[in-house]
Amino acid sequence: MGLFSFLTQEIAIDLGTANTIIIHNDKIVVDEPSIVALDKNSGKLIAIGEKARQMHGKTHENIQTTRPLRDGVIADFHAAEQMIRGMIKMINKKARLLSPSLRIVICIPSGSTEVEMRAVRDSSEHAGGREVFMIYEPMAAMLGIGIDVEAPEGNMVVDIGGGTTEIAVISLGGIVSNKSIRIAGDDFTADIKEYMRHQHNIKIGEKTAETIKLQVGSALPDLDDPPPDFIVRGPHQMTALPMEIPVSYQEIAHCLDRSISKVEAAILATLEHTPPELYADIYNKGIYLAGGGALLRGLAKRLEDKTKIPFHIAEDPLHAVARGTGIALKNVDKFQFLMR
Repeated sequence: MGLFSFLTQEIAIDLGTANTIIIHNDKIVVDEPSIVALDKNSGKLIAIGEKARQMHGKTHENIQTTRPLRDGVIADFHAAEQMIRGMIKMINKKARLLSPSLRIVICIPSGSTEVEMRAVRDSSEHAGGREVFMIYEPMAAMLGIGIDVEAPEGNMVVDIGGGTTEIAVISLGGIVSNKSIRIAGDDFTADIKEYMRHQHNIKIGEKTAETIKLQVGSALPDLDDPPPDFIVRGPHQMTALPMEIPVSYQEIAHCLDRSISKVEAAILATLEHTPPELYADIYNKGIYLAGGGALLRGLAKRLEDKTKIPFHIAEDPLHAVARGTGIALKNVDKFQFLMR
């Protein structure tokens, strides 16, 4: 590094469908929703992150809020680049004489195609990254949970994010068997929205559906400490008159059942493809749950009952992947599994 090391800034980015987290010097410096607000006429950036999220669903025709990532991959290239650049700017507020060259480690879903990986790399480079390394999300989640991924033993992680659910068995610093399905937090939110429309004839937006998921979301119809009912307010489908409806966690458990079953099926399919020696390791140690979806009430218990293998929720599931990406950043030269 030597003389010019102060001109190089090292950052780790967890580019998520729902939230983007940036780690710099082992600290989380940016943790914002992955949303940008753009001016429709000029294409200029108006707001990113939390500010843009507050605008989401409440804009007039000159402002457009978009989520640059769909299902874990970049859907809107221009918006993604604006977002990455804007979030990197949030780190160093003070004006610099020379903008530092960036060394970035960024994580991608394990099911990414060449094209999708290329999109992530190009966006990062356009946003000022001089060296861009990529790491698979389940690998990063494992590192973030604090597991030695290079040890010759099997570990399994289920990372339920916003756009994708990543399931992987990892041994010797590589992914042995994995599955990346596009059923995750966003689909749970969409299910709730659809259910409210169908069952109660009430129209709700994405933000309200998200709030319902956080307040009364559940994977099991009978919980030990149930949350209180949540009151939903919105217009009636037919008459457009205001309605108030209490929603219980049992209803939400019922409406999320289909999506969670798909996650269960994917976990079982991954276990099917796991070599027996590693399967034994996993059975002894249990499976780790990470990502925002891990916070869904009763999910770990439901998956345990289904697979008969114990599930452990990571201690800070929302930031596990970001932390792991940060660890990978420190060991760029040591870890062989980082991709250029």
